Amino acid sequence: MKPKHVMIIAGEASGDLHGSKLVRAICNKNKEIYFCGIGGQALKEAGVKILVDASELSVVGITEVFSKIPNLFKAMSVVKRHLKSLKPDLVILIDFPDFNLKIAAAAKKLGIPILYYISPQVWAWRPGRVKTIRELVNHVAVILPFEEDFYKKHNVPVTFVGHPLLDNYTQNNLRQSDTLETVENENHEMLVIGLLPGSRDREVKSLLPVMLNAANILQKRIKRVKFIISIAPSVEKKYVEQILKKHKEISDCKLATEDVKKVFEMCRIAVAASGTVTLEAAIAGTPMVIIYKVSSVSYWLGKLMVRVKNFGLVNLIAGENIVPELLQDEASPENIANSVFNMLNDAKGLQKLREKLLEIRDMLGGPGASERVAEIALNMMGQKY
Repeated sequence: MKPKHVMIIAGEASGDLHGSKLVRAICNKNKEIYFCGIGGQALKEAGVKILVDASELSVVGITEVFSKIPNLFKAMSVVKRHLKSLKPDLVILIDFPDFNLKIAAAAKKLGIPILYYISPQVWAWRPGRVKTIRELVNHVAVILPFEEDFYKKHNVPVTFVGHPLLDNYTQNNLRQSDTLETVENENHEMLVIGLLPGSRDREVKSLLPVMLNAANILQKRIKRVKFIISIAPSVEKKYVEQILKKHKEISDCKLATEDVKKVFEMCRIAVAASGTVTLEAAIAGTPMVIIYKVSSVSYWLGKLMVRVKNFGLVNLIAGENIVPELLQDEASPENIANSVFNMLNDAKGLQKLREKLLEIRDMLGGPGASERVAEIALNMMGQKY
C-alpha cells in the first residue's frame, strides 16, 4: 500500500514544539507516514520536511501582523500548491488560526480531512469563527478543559486530549507545594526570581527592559536576590545579552537556555509574559506575575473584541484572578516590583496560591496528550495500530 502522507502546519514556537511531539507519537505507531508542512527546528528534527520556516510568519498583535503580510501570502501559496500536488491523507493544523483556517478551506475543497489540534481561542474573541471551524474541520482536539463543552455546544466534533505540557513532567519531578517564608526572613539563602520575557523577539524587546527595571527596584528592597532570565529556544541568546548590557545596574542576573521547567525549579516566584509559559509555571507550582504589552492600536482593538475578563491562561482556567495580571501601562516596573514584593511577603497567601496552581495542573488532563491526538489522527486516516 502507498505510505500515508500528512501535512502539519505550526506557525509559532509553541505549536512547533507540540507538533514535534505529535509527529513522534504518530511515527511510534506507524513509521511509514511521510510528513511535510510549516514549522521550526523541533518539527524538522522530528522528521518533517519543512516547506516554510515558521520564524518567517510568527507575530503577536493585530497591527503587528502587517509587517508579515508578504511572507504570509508566500507561505499560503506554497502550502496550497503542495496540497494540490501531493493530496495528503490528512492535514493537521496547530493554532495559528488566521492562516490555518484559510488552509483548511483549501484542503476542504480538495476533500482532504482536517484535524485541528490546539484550536483557536474562539471562546475569547471572534466567536463567529466557530461556524467556520464547524464547516471546514473534521475534528478538533482541545487542550484546555473548558473548551470541550464550548465546541460541543456548537456541534463541532471535539475531544479534550489534555495539555501537551504535562508530557514534559513525571509525578516525581513536579514541584510539591512547600511552606514559604517571608522576604524579611530570607537572610539565610538567596531568593531567586525568574524573568520570562516571551518566545518572540518582539516580545523580548518590549517586555525584558521593563522586567529588568523592576528587578532593579526589587534588588534595592530585598537583601539577597538573584534573577534568572529564561531564554526561549526561538530567541537568540545574543539578542537577550544585548538588552542585558544596557542594564548593568542588575548585580546578580543569570541567563538560562535550559528547559524552562528547570528554571521554575530554581525560582521562588516568576514574572512571565502572558502565554503558554504561565501554564508551565502553574504545573511547577511556581507563583507568578503575568505581564504583557502590545501596540496601542492592537490593545484597543483587542479590548473591543475580547469577550473574557482575564488574558492569563492560569486565571482563565481557574475562573478567577488567582495571579496578578498587568497589561499595557499597568505593566510598569513599579507595579511589577510591588506585586512581586507583596506576594513574597504574604507567606500564607503564597502557599495558598501554590496549592491553587497545582489544582490547575490537575485540571489539565494528565500526561499523554500527544498519544491521544496521534490515535485520533491515525483513525482519521483509517489506520489501525
